[in-house]
Amino acid sequence: MSPRRYRLDRRAETAEETRRRIVEATYALHGERGIYATTMTHIAERAGVSVGTVYHHFPTYQDAVFACSQHVAATIPFPTADIFAGLSSLDERVRRLARETFGFYERLPVYERIRSERWDMPPIQAHVEREENDRLALAREALRPFKVKPRLVEACAALLDVAVYGALTRNGLTPAKAAEEVSGFILARLAAEASRAASR
Repeated sequence: MSPRRYRLDRRAETAEETRRRIVEATYALHGERGIYATTMTHIAERAGVSVGTVYHHFPTYQDAVFACSQHVAATIPFPTADIFAGLSSLDERVRRLARETFGFYERLPVYERIRSERWDMPPIQAHVEREENDRLALAREALRPFKVKPRLVEACAALLDVAVYGALTRNGLTPAKAAEEVSGFILARLAAEASRAASR
């Protein structure tokens, strides 16, 4: 490798490392300060770079927020339908659905706060809409073999919202215990609906 090519490769590697530090700093600050209280100066200080360097990588604050949301989506993905592989009973599938969804929130502790600040912040709004759509799709997949009515599927997905998770864990439940409690409510509601349908 020529000396010039080596220097270019090292420069590209350094630029990528700097960009990564800026994105990670943005993520950390959003959890600590919130989206609207975070500035490019804060990001620069946390990343250990100049403000000019931050603007070089991200010309606007929304660009930095967008990169941060992409980073989160890549490193902390929402569960997929693969979690139901080998599970055939309603009980197993609902409990797995709740555990995996609440496990996602546990791995992304800033999500509830960030979601509350999504207005007028398109990258965060898009991230929130993606999570809501993914959660509903996962609930549909969990209940698909049992022909559950769409309105009940939507209710199940709503009971797995991060606000429910936050309320339960702030009141002392572990994420696993919170998932178990919500699973119980969902299964009881589905059983009541099945009993009502059978009696008609």
